[in-house]
Amino acid sequence: MKSKGAKTTFFCKSCGAQSAKWIGKCPSCNEWNTYIEEIIQREEKSAWKKSVGFTKVSKPQLVAEISSDQQARINTYNGELNRVLGGGLVSGSLVLVGGEPGIGKSTLMLQVALQMKNQKVLYVSGEESEQQLKMRADRLGLTNAPCYILNETSTTNIFQQIAELSPSMVVIDSIQTLHTDSIDSSAGSISQIKECAAELQKFAKQSNVPVFIIGHITKDGSIAGPKLLEHMVDTVLQFEGDRNHGYRILRSIKNRFGSTSELGIFEMQSTGLREVPNPSEILLSQRDEQFSGTAIAATIEGARPMLIEIQALVSSAVYGTPQRSATGFDLRRLNMLLAVLEKRCGFKLSAKDVFLNIAGGIRVDDPAIDLAVVAAILSSNSDIAVSPRDCFAAEVGLTGEIRPVTRIEQRLAEAEKLGFERIFVSKYNLKGTDYKSEPANSKIKIVPVSGMYEVFSELFG
Repeated sequence: MKSKGAKTTFFCKSCGAQSAKWIGKCPSCNEWNTYIEEIIQREEKSAWKKSVGFTKVSKPQLVAEISSDQQARINTYNGELNRVLGGGLVSGSLVLVGGEPGIGKSTLMLQVALQMKNQKVLYVSGEESEQQLKMRADRLGLTNAPCYILNETSTTNIFQQIAELSPSMVVIDSIQTLHTDSIDSSAGSISQIKECAAELQKFAKQSNVPVFIIGHITKDGSIAGPKLLEHMVDTVLQFEGDRNHGYRILRSIKNRFGSTSELGIFEMQSTGLREVPNPSEILLSQRDEQFSGTAIAATIEGARPMLIEIQALVSSAVYGTPQRSATGFDLRRLNMLLAVLEKRCGFKLSAKDVFLNIAGGIRVDDPAIDLAVVAAILSSNSDIAVSPRDCFAAEVGLTGEIRPVTRIEQRLAEAEKLGFERIFVSKYNLKGTDYKSEPANSKIKIVPVSGMYEVFSELFG
């Protein structure tokens, strides 16, 4: 029921665009029949300021007068989360954590809240009761932490409790369950999500208290609500993984205080999420026998070098059109590499099915794994196993040449640490460096190659 004096506007459910009237096709995202009418209230209701007691008024300052001292980051006592955040949690930051239902978002945030030593944390849950969270805390084995649980969905009541408690960190689970009195629409609507996020943003910036927001995602993998929500927050973290596997990956999609290419890896156990400091050991299969179609690639995610296992299966096509399938790897890039092998190198793969998988359930976009992908495909096609002590770090170009990759030193060091004997790199990676085929004081041999024929002759004779 529309209240007296309230105004209505139309929002696009897909992208969050706003319009004064209903439109059949959204001019922003070109989707049809996505505009819905919602009641809004333009006058500002600053109940949260009254609750918390803020009277701060911003004044203009000269750039030279603004302090440039970097604030000390807050240690979350979670090494993987600290890595993804860029070294720790920044005071006054607003962090959005998204992920599929049941992937472990609430478990991760509750575990972080319970691990914060000497920090008063308020965990606001609009989805689970206090008893459910207590059962989860008992399972995690962290019940003596200074963490307060609040089961509330009204932002006015939440800010009143914040004023009384004065926490050092706030966790909201989830933004879709909150509602504010300044908007008449129901909880979870676009206008409610936007207004609640705006209130939390003002609170975080003026109180210097960091706030974590858990957000649901839609069927296509994007965070539910208007796209504006991702622009309002300081950091957007994506919690990924297959619920059928035990490993979870925390990625940084947006980060105003650090790199967006960092990666955190966790293992889901009965006692919570365990940090995985050395992902190479879990991403490489431990086998007694050698099988064809596998190759090891030296990749880098953010500042972390990792060795991953590439698995390929090449078989004769049963149907008229050969199948191409890739898990954890870009399918278009796989088609490109197959075309290079067909056109430039003479391998007849057009009439064969090709299946590619990156072990461990992770997704990698680093072009340095191209050579390992090609080696795994050729190994499966010829049914000759690649030596388990060989690894690869090079990009494959459209002309069939082996191109150099960045940060080769870190890839070499990681491969040597894990006991690999040879690493295949582009010969152009060695130009202008002191590297030789057998570096001094090194247990790994560098095999420089420039074309696919050299790789094939080295691997399969």
